[in-house]
Amino acid sequence: MKKLLVLDFGSQYTQLIARRLREMGVFTIILPFHSWETAMDPDIGAIILSGGPSSVLEKDAPMIPADFFDIQKPMLGICYGMQLMAKLMGGRVTPSTSREYGKTTVAITENKGLFAKEVPDALKVWMSHGDIVEQVPDEFIVTARSHNGLNAAIQHKTRPVFALQFHPEVSHTQAGSQILKNFAFNIANMRADWSMDVFLEQQHQELVRQVNPGDRVLIAVSGGVDSSVAAALLGRLLPGQVTGVFVDNGLLRKDEAGQVRAAFEGFRGMDLNIIDASEQFLDELTGVTDPEKKRKIIGRVFFDVFKEFARNHGPFRFLAQGTLYPDVIESQSVRGPSHTIKSHHNVGGLPKDLGFELLEPLRELFKDEVRHLGRRLGLPDTMVDRQPFPGPGLAVRVLGELTADKLRVAREADAIFNEELAKQPFYDRIWQSFAVLVPVRTVGVMGDARTYEWVVALRAVESLDAMTAEVFDIPTALLADIARKIIGEVRGANRVVYDVSSKPPGTIEWE
Repeated sequence: MKKLLVLDFGSQYTQLIARRLREMGVFTIILPFHSWETAMDPDIGAIILSGGPSSVLEKDAPMIPADFFDIQKPMLGICYGMQLMAKLMGGRVTPSTSREYGKTTVAITENKGLFAKEVPDALKVWMSHGDIVEQVPDEFIVTARSHNGLNAAIQHKTRPVFALQFHPEVSHTQAGSQILKNFAFNIANMRADWSMDVFLEQQHQELVRQVNPGDRVLIAVSGGVDSSVAAALLGRLLPGQVTGVFVDNGLLRKDEAGQVRAAFEGFRGMDLNIIDASEQFLDELTGVTDPEKKRKIIGRVFFDVFKEFARNHGPFRFLAQGTLYPDVIESQSVRGPSHTIKSHHNVGGLPKDLGFELLEPLRELFKDEVRHLGRRLGLPDTMVDRQPFPGPGLAVRVLGELTADKLRVAREADAIFNEELAKQPFYDRIWQSFAVLVPVRTVGVMGDARTYEWVVALRAVESLDAMTAEVFDIPTALLADIARKIIGEVRGANRVVYDVSSKPPGTIEWE
């Protein structure tokens, strides 16, 4: 099977490139830019250079040898990849006086190569750059320009080497998937020979290699999509070796512990153990306001509870988690120099003396791929279609210091918000919807009395993969009804606001 190699220069969108290509059935791997020599392996059929947060003009910018581009394989540079390609092949890159961020219009000037099939002459694309390719290398031609007249796409005159200043991998770019498809199939002649069945076979081979028949696996089960699919996958591939543990950390949604218990009764023959550790978590979080410290504490206590269970019910060799691509990307640099946005409890809070070997069978998948895998494994839609919920739970939806009363306000407001949205025909278009307690008190009037209570912020977004997100346009009248219901029924809240920011520049969660 030929592979398409993505060299990661640190873009937050790098995994999306692989996601889009695997969606087309192209087997794609991602390696850091300093692993560029892998490109010469005979099983690599094409190469993509990702974007990145650096400038090629910086002294310590991520770099590859100039003769890398002598490799006789199809190549595509994206954003930073385009600037790097131009610089190393004799062009000129300069800081732009007209920086382009977000949606931009691009005009195709040459309908060839990447744009030769099913790409319109004018595109709305997603830009994110501070430098520009002011002068293209001699061997290149310009194939697209932005509305500011800047070079937006170039290609080699005789070789299958291309570059884009915009990001075709994000959902905001018009015909972005078609452009990637044109590169993969029409230019690189890749085959659509990767599927979920192939993934299952690969995971089976990997688990057979890692896990002996007598080894026992402990898995954290939250009732969410990720851990549920991970448990189902391991239960299928390692029958009789997996023990599930659900930890009630006091940071859950309303009635969640009971729902999880009901959902996992008789689940694939897995023995589910429920541990109420809510007091332990809340004690450790008392007085903590910094969101990163919250995550670290939750991660530490989470694993303390697991280690205690393991000591009493072990031995367990492995701890399995439902870590996904977005968790990894936003927590740490895994394959390249990606900037950390926030840590995730699955990957940012692991103690060095964990005491288990880690299994993360889903860490190469995005959320929609996990949902597809869940259906492939026979899980019910009610479990597979559940909205994402952050590992730290309500700890990152109650801003600042946590108290039991603040958690109650956030939990009840969240329940009302989602109960009302679930009645609407558009609910299945919402990626995430939740309530946030803002640690600000405002003056209100209830009856004839003055109140001084908390602000609740509501957030609902549309997304395909959590890497980018747009605010969901909830009708104003419905928002007003929900606000009245929250203020009327949730003691401690007297004002409701709606978050209309997108990702980027914001994140989906507030902390």
